[in-house]
Amino acid sequence: MMLWILLIFAALAEFTYQTKGAHSCPDLCSCSFSLLGAEVECSQGSLHYFPEDGLPSNTTKLSIQSTNLSSITARHLRAVPLLKHLQLYYTNLTSLPADLLKDVPHLNKLDLTGNRLVDLLPNVFNHASLRSLWLRNNLIEEVDAEWFSHNSSLTELDLSTNHLTAIPAALLQKMPNLEDLDLSDNNLRDIQSDDLKNLHRLERLNLLGNKLRSLKPTTFTHNLKLSHLFLNQNQLREVPGCLLKGLEHLELLMLNQNQLQSLPFGLLDGRKSSFRVILSGNPWVCDKRMEYLWKWLMVHVDNVLFLEDVTCAGPESLTQRQCISLTETELGLDMIED
Repeated sequence: MMLWILLIFAALAEFTYQTKGAHSCPDLCSCSFSLLGAEVECSQGSLHYFPEDGLPSNTTKLSIQSTNLSSITARHLRAVPLLKHLQLYYTNLTSLPADLLKDVPHLNKLDLTGNRLVDLLPNVFNHASLRSLWLRNNLIEEVDAEWFSHNSSLTELDLSTNHLTAIPAALLQKMPNLEDLDLSDNNLRDIQSDDLKNLHRLERLNLLGNKLRSLKPTTFTHNLKLSHLFLNQNQLREVPGCLLKGLEHLELLMLNQNQLQSLPFGLLDGRKSSFRVILSGNPWVCDKRMEYLWKWLMVHVDNVLFLEDVTCAGPESLTQRQCISLTETELGLDMIED
C-alpha cells in the first residue's frame, strides 16, 4: 500500500514539474499557451542573451525581435525540441553555426530578417523539415549552393534587400519544390536562360527593384505554374514578344516603373479574364509603335490596374495624355478600309 502511495506522489510531482516547465516564461519575454504548445515573443532592446531560463519546453514558436542577441547556438535551441517557427528579426546576428538546427527536427519556418549576415557556412540550412526561409535585409553578396543539400524541401525563399549581383542558379537547382522566390531589391543585372530551369513548381517570382535591362525569350520557359511575376522598378527597355508563352496560370504581371516605350505584338495575348497587369511609370512613345498596346488596352480595360496612369512620354504634343484616350490619327496609324 505504501509503495502505491509513493508512486502516486512521484507521478504527481513529475506532472507538476512538467506543467510548471511548460507554462513558465523567460524574463523580458511574453508567452501565450494553448493545447498545441507555447508561443514566446522577446522584443526588449535590453535583451543581450538567448532567453533559455524559463523557456517553455513545449514552445512551438519563438520570436526574438529588435534585440542585441548577436549570437545563437545549437545548445540554445536544444531547450525547445518541439520548435516549428523561429524568428530572429533584427537581432544583430553576423554569423550562424553550421549545426544550429540539428536539435529542432520539427522546424519548418526560419526568419532571419534584418540582421548583418554576409557569409554563411556550408550545410547551415541542410534541414529536412525546413519549408520557409527568410533572409531579407541582410548583407549577403553571394549565395553558396552548399548551404543546402540536394532536393531541398524548401517551398519559400526570400533573399530580398541584399547585395546579390547574380541569380544563385547553383543553389536554385537544389530546390525543385520551390513555389515562392523573392529576389527583390538586389543588384541583379541579368538572368541567364537556365537560372530558373529547375523551378517547375514556382508560382511567385519577385524581381522588383533590380537593374535588369533586358530578358531573354526563354527566361520563364520552365516556370509554367507562375501566377505572380514582379518585374517592376527595373531598367527594362524592351521585352521579348514570347516572354510569357506557356504561362497559362499568370494572374498578375507588374511591368511598371521601367523604361519601356512600347510592347511587342502578342505579348499579352491569350491571358485569362482574371489576369491583371500594371504598366504605369513607363515612358510610352505614342506613335505607330504603340499600335499593339493601344489596341490591347481598348479591349482589356478591366485587366489593367491604374489604367489612368498609362500615359504618353512623347511625342511632345501628346505628353501626359492617357494612352487609351488616343485616336488612330493621333498615333499615325493607317486607316484600313474595306
